[in-house]
Amino acid sequence: MRSKVRAVTDGAVTALAVLATLLVVTPLVAIFVYLIYKGASSLNLAFFTQIPKPVGEAGGGMANAIVGSGVLLGIASLIGVPVGIGGGIYLAEFGRGTKLANAIRFTADVLNGVPSIVMGIAAYSLIVLPQGHFSAFSGGVALGIMMIPTVCRTSEEMLLMVPHAVREAALGLGVPNWRSVLSITVKTASPGIITGCMLAFARVAGETAPLIFTALGNAFWSTSLKEPIAALPLQIYVYAISPYDEWHRLAWAGALVLIALIVIAVSLVRYVTSRGVLKGAS
Repeated sequence: MRSKVRAVTDGAVTALAVLATLLVVTPLVAIFVYLIYKGASSLNLAFFTQIPKPVGEAGGGMANAIVGSGVLLGIASLIGVPVGIGGGIYLAEFGRGTKLANAIRFTADVLNGVPSIVMGIAAYSLIVLPQGHFSAFSGGVALGIMMIPTVCRTSEEMLLMVPHAVREAALGLGVPNWRSVLSITVKTASPGIITGCMLAFARVAGETAPLIFTALGNAFWSTSLKEPIAALPLQIYVYAISPYDEWHRLAWAGALVLIALIVIAVSLVRYVTSRGVLKGAS
């Protein structure tokens, strides 16, 4: 009798887990399928190689916006990933129970809930106004600041999941604490840390509001960090609110490309890191 109850309970819980998984995946699949339906027909070579055409002219593309998004996300990653991981290491390994650690943790949690437009206004006040002009650098800084709290808190949680026995074994062999943290603890938690970095990357990749106040956008080619720069979210926003059907068509195509690039980037990083972890384990 008990075995039957356990079997029924196990089957019910398994079914609920599968249902929960489907509920999580279904919205993503639905959005991606709808984007393919609306935007795939507008994808061609010109979309990836040309800049936007003037109003009234058919064709054109978002090549400058794709490159601009890469520049902005590169700047954001250079700022957000090292600072966030460093903060997570301090919270998990060196600052346990201290007032400073509690203050950092509280600040990170608050920043996670701050609307992105507020980040944009802050970057506008601190960088754009003193410089006297919009720039790619200010946009990258705004996105980088948004990445820091997510990376920091995720890194802390992943490091706390590493068994204390691992740390004690390293210290018992005479390894300095800092070396133990960097070479053993962080390496052990690296898959989870990288996942947190990718979550932060995916979050800021589609942000538009901060870039309106910082990068502004650019209808021409520009990779200078001191000048306004185009970005896919900005270009999609401009096209989406326009009254032109041609621009609406390109906006759907841009949204599809943005989602595809995020999925490809995250998948590649996950694949490379998983291969590295497996090789290290072997």
